[in-house]
Amino acid sequence: MRTSARSTSFRGSLLIALLIASTMLTVGRGQEANEGATAERPRRAAVDMRDLIERFTADRSSVAYRYRVPMSQVAAERRERFREQWLKRLERIDFDRLSRDGQIDWLLLRNLIEREAARDEIERAKDAAIADLLPFATTIVDLAEVRENGGPIDPQALAGELDRLHRELSASIASFSPEGHGPVDGIRAARRTDELRRTLGEWFRYYDGYDPLFSWWCRAPYEAYDATLKRWSETLSRRLAGLDPSDSTTIVGEPLGREALEAELRFEMIPYSPEELVEIAEREFAWCDEQMAIAAKELGYDDWRDAQEEVKNRFVPPGDQPRLIRELAEQAVEFVEARDLVTIPPLCKETWRMEMMSPERQKVSPFFLGGPAIIVSYPTDEMSHPDKLMSLRGNNPHFSHATVQHELIPGHHLQQFMTKRHRAYREIFETPFWVEGWALYWEMRLWDLGFSTTPEDRIGMLFWRKHRCARIIFSLSYHLGTMSPQECIDYLVDRVGHERANAEAEVRRSIMGGYGPLYQAAYMLGGLQIRALHGTQVGPTRMTERRFHDLILQQNAIPIELIRLRMSTGKIDRDWRTTWRFADP
Repeated sequence: MRTSARSTSFRGSLLIALLIASTMLTVGRGQEANEGATAERPRRAAVDMRDLIERFTADRSSVAYRYRVPMSQVAAERRERFREQWLKRLERIDFDRLSRDGQIDWLLLRNLIEREAARDEIERAKDAAIADLLPFATTIVDLAEVRENGGPIDPQALAGELDRLHRELSASIASFSPEGHGPVDGIRAARRTDELRRTLGEWFRYYDGYDPLFSWWCRAPYEAYDATLKRWSETLSRRLAGLDPSDSTTIVGEPLGREALEAELRFEMIPYSPEELVEIAEREFAWCDEQMAIAAKELGYDDWRDAQEEVKNRFVPPGDQPRLIRELAEQAVEFVEARDLVTIPPLCKETWRMEMMSPERQKVSPFFLGGPAIIVSYPTDEMSHPDKLMSLRGNNPHFSHATVQHELIPGHHLQQFMTKRHRAYREIFETPFWVEGWALYWEMRLWDLGFSTTPEDRIGMLFWRKHRCARIIFSLSYHLGTMSPQECIDYLVDRVGHERANAEAEVRRSIMGGYGPLYQAAYMLGGLQIRALHGTQVGPTRMTERRFHDLILQQNAIPIELIRLRMSTGKIDRDWRTTWRFADP
């Protein structure tokens, strides 16, 4: 068929128009996909909060990967800008047209963003308070950021700068005076010095050997300055914090302080003051004391300590602990399934493993740890005789009666199995009030259902319940500055009945184990939250036990207050804030 010139021209114009339209659409989509694209768009009902949270998680990871220099103002401003952009994105969503799950997700994301902003602000304030102890921070940060950005360098000038920093810091060490700062400042400044020293080491290794002039000029002054930074950290630790840097046994940490502690409680959706939480723990402690006295009487003792000593000494011989653990695990699963309390997938029952904990790790974790594998604390042949006895006594069968189900099923192993299969995108919102609260709740629930049939097993369960009460008291008191690490240890020994080495390990874990400030308090408080929720949601005309427990697991590890919202039918407002006094008498 013959084509006219006019027809060809028309088709060409149409093709160009389509190409332009396609290009504009592609660009528009690309801009919308960009994290910084915040232009106003019409509100729409079909917002997929799961997709949005997954995008936030990926974007946040990218920002953290790129802007990672410690104490960097550039990194802090980039994180702040990132959060502002995401808060604006949340504000554009029509909250009322989201599903109930979508509204929960919206509140979770807003809470996380606000929490990270508050944490950044507190960290900056703490760094500002010790700025005079880190006079080299700005220079090291600047060097690292030039390297991160691929900027040009002048090796000869850098060598002079390193030499100057080395001489100035050497003079500061020689004339050091601790006036104006306390031990906590010394601990923080030493930690920051170590971080900056590692950053400088990474900066040096980036160029060394790859840039011959850099190596020729900078290697010697860098090595001298690196050694001086190490001496400065040791000086801060020894002369300001009162610690020997070679001391691996002394327990040290940075108490959070009231303002930061209250902020953490707010973001964990716990509407109580620290003092109110201590009162709650004392009330629970009183109940434990009453029950412990009853169990001790059944064993023929007037003093609970004597009864607990008898129970501690009923340990199994070395090498027999794995058999005991498996028997206790099977006993807990059989008890839960016989009462149809929660769904336990067959694969979950099949796929846990057992490992033994090293002697070094037992200095921090003297008891079980759990999840996909239960990690067993029990003596090894190279331990000293007193340490062997303390480990045997602290992991006796009756204490283990409570901890095996806490770590496996229906506790942490079941939790982790389910969170990988239900709303896994919520893992960035993980809170210990759900993680540890769930496992502690089961200790309470199994007690109520008669899981412990002997006074020895009840004493074992009460030991752990008292321990959770004590954790609230000593951890909050430590962060408020009213209890020292040694007082925390003594409290666990005197009030709970811990072996002293195990008490030291527990306090070391709480303060130096990398846990958040509320982690230890979260066991009992999270358990009380779920117990209170159980009281309002489970009954003949309401949910079954199984449906209640399954629903909690299916929400993933989010604040329990938001699980309560999910179970309720009332309207949720975008300005919602918690007022749930779950532990009031």
